[in-house]
Amino acid sequence: MYDVLGREVKTLVNKTQPAGKYKVTFDATGFSSGVYYYKLKAGNKFETTRKMLLLR
Repeated sequence: MYDVLGREVKTLVNKTQPAGKYKVTFDATGFSSGVYYYKLKAGNKFETTRKMLLLR
């Protein structure tokens, strides 16, 4: 996860996993309200960055 300035603030998963469905629970304790970005990668062919709004 990245803040609006592009600084990495948390890594949720950083390992290679076999194909399938996965669920990750994010504990936002210690994070302030605001906009954050997360990046999803699948192999070398797919990568996307999405916006997340955290409200307290």
